[in-house]
Amino acid sequence: MALHPVIDRVTDRIRQRSAGPRAAYLARVARAAEDGPRRAHLSCSNQAHAYAAMPDKQDFASTGRPNIGIVTAYNDMLSAHQPYEHYPELIRRAAHEADATAQVAGGVPAMCDGVTQGRAGMELSLFSRDVIALAATVAMSHDTYDAAVWLGICDKIVPGLVIAAATAGHVPAVFLPGGPMPSGLPNDEKARVRQEFAAGHVGREALMAAEMASYHAPGTCTFYGTANSNQMLMEFMGLQLPGSSFVNPGTPLREALTMAGVRRAAGITALGPDYTPISAILDERAFVNGIVGLMATGGSTNHVIHLPAMARAAGILLDLQDFHEISAVVPLLARVYPNGLADVNHFHAAGGLGFMIAQLLDAGLLHADVRTIIGPGLDRYRQEPRLVDEAAEWVAGARATLNDRILRPVAAPFAATGGLHMLSGNLGRAVIKVSAVKPELHVIEAPARIFTDQAQVKAAFQAGEFTSDSIVVVRFQGPRANGMPELHTLTPLLSVLLDRGLRVALLTDGRMSGASGKVPAAIHCTPEAAAGGPLAQLRDGDVLRLDAITGTLDCLTPDFANRPAAAADLSANEEGLGRELFALFRANASAADEGASVLF
Repeated sequence: MALHPVIDRVTDRIRQRSAGPRAAYLARVARAAEDGPRRAHLSCSNQAHAYAAMPDKQDFASTGRPNIGIVTAYNDMLSAHQPYEHYPELIRRAAHEADATAQVAGGVPAMCDGVTQGRAGMELSLFSRDVIALAATVAMSHDTYDAAVWLGICDKIVPGLVIAAATAGHVPAVFLPGGPMPSGLPNDEKARVRQEFAAGHVGREALMAAEMASYHAPGTCTFYGTANSNQMLMEFMGLQLPGSSFVNPGTPLREALTMAGVRRAAGITALGPDYTPISAILDERAFVNGIVGLMATGGSTNHVIHLPAMARAAGILLDLQDFHEISAVVPLLARVYPNGLADVNHFHAAGGLGFMIAQLLDAGLLHADVRTIIGPGLDRYRQEPRLVDEAAEWVAGARATLNDRILRPVAAPFAATGGLHMLSGNLGRAVIKVSAVKPELHVIEAPARIFTDQAQVKAAFQAGEFTSDSIVVVRFQGPRANGMPELHTLTPLLSVLLDRGLRVALLTDGRMSGASGKVPAAIHCTPEAAAGGPLAQLRDGDVLRLDAITGTLDCLTPDFANRPAAAADLSANEEGLGRELFALFRANASAADEGASVLF
């Protein structure tokens, strides 16, 4: 199938836009690679320090054998990352079997947005991505690795690791997932209890019981939020083994996939004939494939921020318009909570990413001619792994969906478009995800209610102030104001208002969670209020129009832009839980549509 003309056009536009920075990036990578295996250039003293603790020092000292660096985001507070505790031992064993060695190069922080939702720590969440990238770069700075395996799953962690891996672009990189926890309490039931609690119909004991039944075991949360969207991206972009994203932790197949990933890392170093540095994988085609996957699966809105930051690390410049145009031609093929009732385990069982990639390739919606960690061409990702004699082997993936309520072919999608739209108008640019929003709510015109934090919205809700249609504006929530926290705790409240028959929407320069759902939410509004954006000039009662059909976002009140901008007291965001140390980040962060990063 010929490549779809829109995919072709957008890719070419990205290529032209990125010509300068991409050429500079590739030149840096070439200079780093030209000396051959790095350990050959270490002094005897350098080498002695590097392998003093190695069980078999002579194995490491031989520069003819690959040495694999392990960068890990292990901690046992994140359910998704707890399985990584024993990965280094497994990786070293797999490396030995592949005539290689492996060392833990370093660890990176990994925070849980589920724990910090609505708390001060959430203001560090987005910036933790840049901290992870910096920490992982330090881990790689010892310059003793012929390849690296990257252990990370959740929201900011995979994007931070990709940024670091791309920066060390001459080193081959294989990402090793941990998999989702088994299915627990259905996600729609969890959401129902949350709304019942928000409305005051059930107590905290019932809420706690539902939450504990949902988040109940090691592995990623089973809804399709940012963490599981990360795993999808790594497959679509060719950085993980085919079919490896959604295999549960602690299973024989999960262990076999980890060992297979290590063997592949050992096989693609510059010491052999299949040298595949990550710089050769992460080109404009890989990022377009990632955006296509995001749209086809109804993935997390957080990646409209993360993908531009990841791309910039590889010298590639993405724009909101790219997401918008790709979304318009990529059909929605999956219904996974919050866009449906199924979880990622059900999605995987129905045919999963292998079926979806095959469908999109056959429709000309993906670049097939890419490089991946397992070789040239994305066709290999039509396959899925099976356990044969305790090893992973790949067979042809599902040719038909096994459950069309969860996963559908391109010929009969859930929706004709990916459901992620760019909005623009006199209030700036924003994005909206409508894949779970009822069609009658795709256009909201209503008076504004202005707030400067989540607590104010909750107080107004509890006081019964929301009695008519309104667009709730939560401003001064961008990266320069307070680090751009997720505002996911507002979802149950606004959902209650929708259930009461009110037409409500959210407009913010902050973020929602990857679990954002049925509430129409125009998010990531740029320029942000703290940087002089138009949201700072809004007042209560201004009539706003959010139109996801025409892609417009406007204040209809005449001459609102001539008002002086409101100033927010942000002093409460400047201290506590280490927020003092992030003042430099807040002062220097780029705009959300450029990645909200201090690194680029």
